[in-house]
Amino acid sequence: MRLRYSQLNTQDSELDRFRFRIAFAASIVVLAFALLIGRFVYLQIIRHDYYTTRAEDNRISLVPITPNRGVILDRNGTVLARNYTAFTLEITPSKIENLDETIDSLGKLIEILPKDRRRFRKLLEESKSFESLPIRTRLSDEEVARFAAHRYLFPGIEVKARLFRQYPLGSVAAHALGYINRINSTDLETIEKNEQEANYKGTDHIGKTGLEQKYEFQLHGETGYEEVEIDAGGRAVRNLSRTAPVSGNNLTLTLDARLQEITEKAFGDRRGALVAIEPSTGGILALVSTPSFDPNLFVDGIRSEDWDQLNNSPDRPMINRALNGAYPPGSTFKPFMALAALELGKRTPGQAISDPGFFTFGGHTFRDDKKGGHGLVDMYKSIVVSCDTYYYILANDMGIDNISRFMGQLGLGMKTGVDIEGESEGVLPSQEWKKRRFKRPEQQKWFAGETISIGIGQGYNAYTPIQLAQAMAALANNGVIFRPHLVRYITNSKTGEKTLIEREPLRTLPWKPQNIEFIKKAMVGVNKEGTGARAFAGAEYESGGKTGTAQVFSLKGAEYKASKLKQELRDHALFIAFAPADQPRIALAVLVENGGFGAQSAAPIARMVIDYYLLGKLPKGPAKDDETPEEEE
Repeated sequence: MRLRYSQLNTQDSELDRFRFRIAFAASIVVLAFALLIGRFVYLQIIRHDYYTTRAEDNRISLVPITPNRGVILDRNGTVLARNYTAFTLEITPSKIENLDETIDSLGKLIEILPKDRRRFRKLLEESKSFESLPIRTRLSDEEVARFAAHRYLFPGIEVKARLFRQYPLGSVAAHALGYINRINSTDLETIEKNEQEANYKGTDHIGKTGLEQKYEFQLHGETGYEEVEIDAGGRAVRNLSRTAPVSGNNLTLTLDARLQEITEKAFGDRRGALVAIEPSTGGILALVSTPSFDPNLFVDGIRSEDWDQLNNSPDRPMINRALNGAYPPGSTFKPFMALAALELGKRTPGQAISDPGFFTFGGHTFRDDKKGGHGLVDMYKSIVVSCDTYYYILANDMGIDNISRFMGQLGLGMKTGVDIEGESEGVLPSQEWKKRRFKRPEQQKWFAGETISIGIGQGYNAYTPIQLAQAMAALANNGVIFRPHLVRYITNSKTGEKTLIEREPLRTLPWKPQNIEFIKKAMVGVNKEGTGARAFAGAEYESGGKTGTAQVFSLKGAEYKASKLKQELRDHALFIAFAPADQPRIALAVLVENGGFGAQSAAPIARMVIDYYLLGKLPKGPAKDDETPEEEE
């Protein structure tokens, strides 16, 4: 009996365990189905919209369409910057296993020069591996057809049609126009700061300098998009929709391209700058910095040898001397000093001095350029013959702060606000400026003797050619000052609407009309009977001007002999002018680095420029240096 009972207990126990296992397994199955159903509900109902969008995104790819960059025209409609389409052979590095071998194989089919490889490597270092990078640009039709026949051998390589920037006039106005180049990390920060990331999808280039940089977001346009359906292999199946790009806005400049070209040729191989302004509007007619460069070199990515040549040249062609070069104004400062004296009541036109050829102050002798002096000199004569002694005495009587306040009204020593980035401020000296400039207390004190040389445009004075041109334009325009600007109006590519630039003056200076007319008359005398007379002999118009010579280093009392000095130690030559005298249409400032006397080097360039602008006279070649004047400036 006991055996039979024990057997029954064992059978019941096994049956219970079996039932438990069945129940447990059934629970697992039920739980699994519950989880599957729950996941199904979550994916198909709760997250339906999200995953539908994701699936659609995987099926549809948005391909950006780069817009046409805006065109830049001069005031007469001459094209200064435009676009053209060309085929480019491009590589996506992330899709290629062995890049060097692939390029070698590709080189057997399409000519790839060492410079192409170097440019590609440079782009590769600056870009992400999944970006498409050009290995060859401007393919011929024959090269495109040859590659198309062997396309299957080169996955990750394709031919694309791309827009290229072109500057038809080459180096003419290069410092004004600037250039475009590939977008780098600094440019990306600028794009993000201006919240333009979406609009720059697919864009490889951006304005780097000049107007191309300043008006980048106007010139760029609006990026378009194509919706393309793709298969599982990432291949395009069909186009679903297309949003056309909007071309960038066009810029029409105040610049006269022919005048610009003639002015650049007038300099020949000399280093220097010229800024010509329309006094009644502030529009820049010519902005020259020589030597110049060809902006077309940068569009494709400049070759290292070209960059080395530009960057290491002792003539520094990449520096915009018109905006960045700060130079002592020399005697071109004197008409403004004379006007300040009249306005502040420090002198009258008829008040005269006896010039012995020097002025002694504090035990130091400040010498005039003319030995023995100019005799009896009133204000008119002081400008016409450029008498240093007159302005030594005047500067001492006026004091540095009076000089500084008056010249500050003209915009000297401060940025003009011209529509190009990177303008220099220059130096307008004052007691306050010296305190900021120097650290040691003994250096911060302004000494009265330092004011003397300020009166003839030397000492701490340092202004840019565009500041001198703006000051000249202000005087020519009777004290009404406009901001110098290069863009005349912007044309909206959608509507054709034109937005004018700078229609209102910055300020009107409260100068007395009789004082302005007197200074203008004296400057007319410079070109008729004074230091500018030889350069303007026989002119068919009446003009006003002032020559200037700026020392590069101190002579310490020695006599200046240009022929005995290295060229880089010779004086700078300057000239400011306006014409015609009764109703000025052009005001300009000319600088010739190490050119010697202003009447000798700078004035002939000004004459050539004004002759063309007013009379349409075409020069036969570069301006020739005049003979050394009997009386220097």
